[in-house]
Amino acid sequence: MAQEVAIKRVQELIGDRLSLAQSVRDQHGHDEFHHHQASPDAVAFALSTEEVVAIVNICRETGTPLIPYGTGTSVEGHIQAIHGGISLDVSGMDRVLAVNPEDFDCTVQPGVRRKQLNEYIRDTGLFFPVDPGADASLGGMTATRASGTNAVRYGTMKDSVLSVQVVLPDGRVITTASRAKKSAAGLDLTRLFVGSEGILGVITEITLRLYGIPEAISAAVVSFPSVDEAVSSVVTAIQSGIPIARVELLDEVLMAAVNAYSGFDYPAEPTLFMEFNGTIKSVEEQIEMMQAIVAEHGGGDFNWASDEQERNRLWQARHDSAYAAKALREGCELWGTDVCVPLSRLTECMRQTRQDLESCSLPAPMLGHVGDGNFHLIFVLDMSNEAEIKEAEGYNERMIERALAMDGTCTGEHGIGLGKKDFLVDELGETVDVMRQLKLTLDPTNFMNPGKMLDIAPVRSVAAE
Repeated sequence: MAQEVAIKRVQELIGDRLSLAQSVRDQHGHDEFHHHQASPDAVAFALSTEEVVAIVNICRETGTPLIPYGTGTSVEGHIQAIHGGISLDVSGMDRVLAVNPEDFDCTVQPGVRRKQLNEYIRDTGLFFPVDPGADASLGGMTATRASGTNAVRYGTMKDSVLSVQVVLPDGRVITTASRAKKSAAGLDLTRLFVGSEGILGVITEITLRLYGIPEAISAAVVSFPSVDEAVSSVVTAIQSGIPIARVELLDEVLMAAVNAYSGFDYPAEPTLFMEFNGTIKSVEEQIEMMQAIVAEHGGGDFNWASDEQERNRLWQARHDSAYAAKALREGCELWGTDVCVPLSRLTECMRQTRQDLESCSLPAPMLGHVGDGNFHLIFVLDMSNEAEIKEAEGYNERMIERALAMDGTCTGEHGIGLGKKDFLVDELGETVDVMRQLKLTLDPTNFMNPGKMLDIAPVRSVAAE
């Protein structure tokens, strides 16, 4: 009954921008990977901070779950409406509000997409480097603390977000910081909301750090006889101070899948995709040093690309990897999982994981952001087959236990959502209780994206207090 009241009030507020259509609700009830469908009762398409405030207030007052939604490209069940409620779609809030080339920053609404921003600022000589693969919304990338292929050189969203405007669960609108490049003014609330996964509020503006487009960019693909040698060459390069901009590892299973899916003819061997940025001279020096290291580790010849079109074609193989993996088994779904360990333990962790997978009956290709210690497994499985699900769960659990034993984390970039709540407790222990206290301080009725990240009592209405 309470949710019906909420839906009626939101409909009065935004009219036909509230959808009850089953197809729209279903679209907002699943993400990119294996987590089960959980559709909201309605989808509200907000176009302003003021509308977000009004919808937040309605949901709080009626005890209706509210699930912020950007583009739906998350992978750990962040957007599933497991308790029903209203999905708040902010994709229509898609304006670039300000670009400050002299200060190397910009301010955007949460629905602005990564590629859209880079196209918008292209003529300024600046770019935004965080690239999670998908053309995700910047609000969603902020909320999930996204990362990706450029993290080894430019960092993750936590390094790129200078400030956020947030609608809190009580309806207040706050801005967490100024545009100053450094500040000692109070608690760092910006970092609190970067990675908060929609449980603490709705992000409605983001101020982002930008970078100059490098004078020279060269990309390369090189194969190796083993994953160990490929990873060890990267570790050596990083420890030698080579400022690699991007370095991705695809194992032999994934390379064969990419060749079949995208029509490439790379060797079906463990392969590094690399990119070097800087001045012409510095890029030449980086390449020379990297070629020497690769040769020491048994790597093959470099396949180079310097012009933009050819680089994009080369990197398309990497970006096609998830779709290529899915094509390995018709009618099956992907279960992607990730861990991150200190760089010095990466080779060991990946080796032990591959040894464990020797008995796996499922396709489980490996992909690594090996410059920062982060790697993924992509299980391709029949979600109607309980035996396959349990098998994948076992390998996933052992991989995470292995990473935690090496002082790593259960997720380098996917986030917690529904999929990794138990592992968060294993990793951080009583620290999770502090997170829970912060959540309940800001959202005492637990209506903001309930059930994600933290286990808390069910949502209840203000009227029931």
